[in-house]
Amino acid sequence: MTIEIDVLVLGGAGVDTIVHVPELPVPYADSHMIRPGIVTRAGQSGDFVALAAHALGLRTHHLDLLGDDPEGDLVRALHRDRGIPLTAVPQPLGTKRAVNLVDPDGRRLSLYDATRAADTDRLPEATVRDLAAVSRHAHVVITQPCAHALPVLRAAGVTISTDLHDWDGVNPYHEPFAHQADVVFLSSAALADPEATMRRIAGRGRARAVVATAGADGAYLLADGELTHVPAATPPAPVVDSNGAGDAFAAAFLHAWLAGAPPRDCALHGTVAGAYACTVPSTRTDSIGREELAAGVAALLTGG
Repeated sequence: MTIEIDVLVLGGAGVDTIVHVPELPVPYADSHMIRPGIVTRAGQSGDFVALAAHALGLRTHHLDLLGDDPEGDLVRALHRDRGIPLTAVPQPLGTKRAVNLVDPDGRRLSLYDATRAADTDRLPEATVRDLAAVSRHAHVVITQPCAHALPVLRAAGVTISTDLHDWDGVNPYHEPFAHQADVVFLSSAALADPEATMRRIAGRGRARAVVATAGADGAYLLADGELTHVPAATPPAPVVDSNGAGDAFAAAFLHAWLAGAPPRDCALHGTVAGAYACTVPSTRTDSIGREELAAGVAALLTGG
């Protein structure tokens, strides 16, 4: 069967409402005057990975549950406008949504609406199987119900990546994703001992590369049993929001990884893309392109 998709993204389609706050945690007050305003736009983790992969020239397809609601219409319009194929499975509970509180330094606190998913939610196995059959790779977001699609993806023979985000290394919900993926991304923010968690993921699962992002400190890469530090890239403009930085990192890493680059080079691609994402206001969904990504990686390698 002919391969038609480079990266199949499962899950993580939704809508965020961005609220700029004076600081985090938000000081208690009867009211706050919000500038530059409150904006609702399509774009959660799976959307951002799909957009970033597409911007880097990867043939991308997104699969998730969506409601027949205004939020679902925003997600459909985003994919249609960017030219990214989307398979939307009906979700009677509605499209995923969240409120993101963003402080002046770009830090974010996300409040997710837990009423828009159920334990019984499933992506149709036949749909997952058919899309996986024409895909090189699947990036699986940890949103419900993607864990149930992992055995189908494994049977199809595609490689798998996932992002555990701010996993504490203990919550069992994340373990099926961590142990079934070939490439595992996570944040070091909630980890008491990032190296121990990374080695446990590799030892108990099948990951060939585990990457723990560390914000301005860059990232840590575990590959072939060796842990290395990957330096942070200098953002090309002032940092305004960290939202989507991890998704951009993952997409750029996969861009290099699918091209056969060694893991450290892949991680350098990730740091450049993540730094770029921090310069994009949370009200927009811009992604770094191939030429700018290549220039940023070259600058890191030469110390420029």
